[in-house]
Amino acid sequence: MQLRVVKCEAKLIERISMAKDEGRRSKDGNELPARRARGKFIPTARVAALKLLARRELSEAQVRQRLARRGYDDSEIETAVERLKADRAIDDGRVASAIARTEVSIKRRGKRRVVQQIQQAGISRSAARQAVDETFEEIDEGALLAAALDRRLKGSRMIRDDREFQRLFRYLVGQGFDADDVFRALSARRPR
Repeated sequence: MQLRVVKCEAKLIERISMAKDEGRRSKDGNELPARRARGKFIPTARVAALKLLARRELSEAQVRQRLARRGYDDSEIETAVERLKADRAIDDGRVASAIARTEVSIKRRGKRRVVQQIQQAGISRSAARQAVDETFEEIDEGALLAAALDRRLKGSRMIRDDREFQRLFRYLVGQGFDADDVFRALSARRPR
């Protein structure tokens, strides 16, 4: 009798490992991870994407790129991304807003630079523009420019010479602030 139980258990274990190898689902509908040749488990594309999204907000393009780098097939990636979008785990609008808030509140950047950073995440220009407009509704751009300038000058000291003026101008325009606003702010910090 005991030999029969052991054989049944062995067959059951063999079936479970075959199901894992083929990437099938368990009885409760959960995805089973696929088995690698050396006994290590590789998660499905959806599970791998969820792990990526658990760490930080990522756009659809970023998720696709990272899954492709990990060696998943295009069809697997497409299926995983569509399911995650349906579950709202991937939402480019939410990612664009998060990037905009971070760029403005922590890095003190202007509108153009914030739009550029959002587009680098693979989000469309229109979605980037909308997120930036919503973020900048609450913020005074002049105060943001003054804070960036104060941080660069380490306080409220005056600009010493033309060379420093030009260096600060290039820096602030590169941070996404409007050139006219930068010129006015720097001129106010220049000794007469």
